Amino acid sequence: MIIPVAPSRVSALLQTSQLHAAGLAIMRDKAAIYPLQVMAVRTPAANIIKQEMLSCGGECAVPMGAVTCSQTHCNIVLLGTRRQYQVLCTKLQQMNYFGLKALQEELSYFLAQPKVQTVLADGRIISYAQLQVMGIINVTPDSFHAASRHHELQEILATAGKMLQDGATILDIGGESSRPGADSVSPAEESARVVPVITAIKQAYPEAIISLDTYHSATAQAGIAAGADIINDISAGTADTAMLSVAAEHGTPIILMHMRGTPKDMQQTTAYTDVVAEVTTYLLERAAACAAVGLGPDKVILDPGIGFAKKTPDNLKLMQGLEALCGHGYPVLLAASRKTVIGEALGGVPVEQRLAGTVATSCQAVYAGANMVRVHDVAENVQAVRMLEAIRQCQ
Repeated sequence: MIIPVAPSRVSALLQTSQLHAAGLAIMRDKAAIYPLQVMAVRTPAANIIKQEMLSCGGECAVPMGAVTCSQTHCNIVLLGTRRQYQVLCTKLQQMNYFGLKALQEELSYFLAQPKVQTVLADGRIISYAQLQVMGIINVTPDSFHAASRHHELQEILATAGKMLQDGATILDIGGESSRPGADSVSPAEESARVVPVITAIKQAYPEAIISLDTYHSATAQAGIAAGADIINDISAGTADTAMLSVAAEHGTPIILMHMRGTPKDMQQTTAYTDVVAEVTTYLLERAAACAAVGLGPDKVILDPGIGFAKKTPDNLKLMQGLEALCGHGYPVLLAASRKTVIGEALGGVPVEQRLAGTVATSCQAVYAGANMVRVHDVAENVQAVRMLEAIRQCQ
């Protein structure tokens, strides 16, 4: 009798197979193929990697232009187990040419699977042993989901308390709508909306972790002074060049999101060749900009920007390929709650009927290995992801 084994069960099955401890570690490294895309590889390097992967039992897909040397650089796809990649790294250590040394270092970093965490300015640590849930509190008159708009302070405090009770780790406070076509507001007006809310929530719930949704450095300064713990910048620090310096000055973690243009005009720039690769490359470049001012991986969170300068097929591809952002040492946030992609994927359901679709995106975040979701409906999403985690983690 032959019984298929789900990839998620391989480790547990090996543990019950009465293997020697050393053999168990070896078998685990051979248990799964990890496809890796490597961008802009020099053609000679691509051909060398192809031969080395074949020699250790793996594979490397290279384009025809690399085989014929008709192009100088190319993208390649590695198909190997962790064990095969370890062998490849050992071989590449001896090859300090064609950029192979840098590739070896990056691959070694991937194999090491660095611990992912976020360290707040006050020393508290957000760990990601399980998916964390961020609750949305909009202090705006025009957010796309009307039920998420809040105006009265007592109502906001009640909502915050309910979200925390339901399992939210972080509360995301926003004072400007970023829906497609939305007009911007001044930092002064934005601060007037969010600062009293941050102050009140911190007074009522001192241990709450607050994220401030802004791309204005002046608002960020005011919000941090009021008690904000994280800056959530939809422009990844490009709209206001002082933003990264503000975050670094205070030791405040920052969420970097992918977007083109502004919310007002972003849907006019939605052409991509490979949306997953382009978004991943952009965010890693922005993370490098953060590192240059002293914001390391424990101060940076990556967000692919679902719905921002992207059409429904792009958004679906990003969620399908969310793993591309994981494994780089940075926490990954998926923010798809009740967005247009859900309505269109489900045949045109209105925003009020997109809860089930939102829960599905949160479950995809679990499968992809992401670390956080940003949602309007905390209780339902927390229950769904905790149940999925329980199923996946049982031994």
